Amino acid sequence: MFVDSHCHINFEGLADRLPEVLENMRSNAVTHALCVSVDLETLPSVLDIASRFENVYASVGVHPDHEEAQEPGVAELVELAAHPKVVAIGETGLDYYRLGERTIADMEWQRERFRTHIRAAHATNKPLIIHTRAASEDTLRLMEEERAGVPGGVMHCFTEPWSVAEPALAQNFYISLSGIVTFKSATDVQDVARRVPIDRLLIETDSPYLAPVPFRGKPNEPAYVSHVGRFIAQQRGISDAELGAATTQNFFRLFKIPAAV
Repeated sequence: MFVDSHCHINFEGLADRLPEVLENMRSNAVTHALCVSVDLETLPSVLDIASRFENVYASVGVHPDHEEAQEPGVAELVELAAHPKVVAIGETGLDYYRLGERTIADMEWQRERFRTHIRAAHATNKPLIIHTRAASEDTLRLMEEERAGVPGGVMHCFTEPWSVAEPALAQNFYISLSGIVTFKSATDVQDVARRVPIDRLLIETDSPYLAPVPFRGKPNEPAYVSHVGRFIAQQRGISDAELGAATTQNFFRLFKIPAAV
């Protein structure tokens, strides 16, 4: 039994074949999924899917890459997070990968957006879903300054080395691994997969992106999280069932979802 802790099944290519996507989940022993918000403009589609399907949950947030998106305020995020299927704030964080001609100093808008999300997580007591790319130092610094560890949360689609995972764990965060862990070149991520305490580990697809081996290069979907889980189980030398049970329990615990649902 597996759970996809981070996907975007409201995106084109998945939303238009949702019954098939959900049936593929069932066929691959994937019981639940968290459909993650990337901006307020498309949030209604996230909430609609979560409302219609008992085993799908939602988050509220604006991705750091969505520069032109409607800028959220704390009060607005808090209000939206009151929806009964919303279990997290995010995804949020920092992404300096596409700076272009800009400097890191120019990304203050992104850091302020991140602070807004952390403050909304405090106000709602809901965990954060954090995205970080080429920005781990500032991400960890802002997490500490804003006391992100009080609500806690997850470092999603983690691609950093253990030297970043360790302080994130110390700040009460879980580590979530995607299909990237199955890539031959992903030695840092595989090292993290072996070292993260099993009670702080989550698995995800980030679908429709980052399909795991043997589907690499093809559109991803929540059913494929089973391949992520099986690969990590092999890396850790444990059974698929043990890995699946642990990451599923972690999902329910972090997002405060009754396990019987």
